[in-house]
Amino acid sequence: MAKLKITLVRSISKLNESQTATVRALGLRKRGSCVEQQDTPQIRGMIKKVEHVLSVEEI
Repeated sequence: MAKLKITLVRSISKLNESQTATVRALGLRKRGSCVEQQDTPQIRGMIKKVEHVLSVEEI
């Protein structure tokens, strides 16, 4: 299964609680932090919810 490299490119301070929780659930904390996640429908849905603050690359 493919992996995704997810980077937080914008601050989460202006996001609502639900979006902030989604970013945290992805494993991102500070702006510029990166994580690798499996490419699953659940992860894709989380990315879609906060795509305006993320950068996503396939590995």
